[in-house]
Amino acid sequence: MRLYLQTAPATSEAPRYVQIVLEQDLLGGWTLYRESGVQGGKATLKREQFLERDDAIAAFEKARDAQIKRGFRVMFSQGLEGPYGR
Repeated sequence: MRLYLQTAPATSEAPRYVQIVLEQDLLGGWTLYRESGVQGGKATLKREQFLERDDAIAAFEKARDAQIKRGFRVMFSQGLEGPYGR
């Protein structure tokens, strides 16, 4: 599952973005990646691992909801059921 969220660009500033990716690894676990930064600038990448699918999806949804509350808008989504859950 993948989401790309972005803020509305200001007149002279590059927009901020957040990308949230959830992937299953080869051993059956799940990895949640959260990348954020300024478009065209430096980025920060955080990684969190989960053993259970439900825990991973709950963390994905929590990360998504937190960014939407901060004013980010979904620009692109790709995945199992879409950006808004099961």
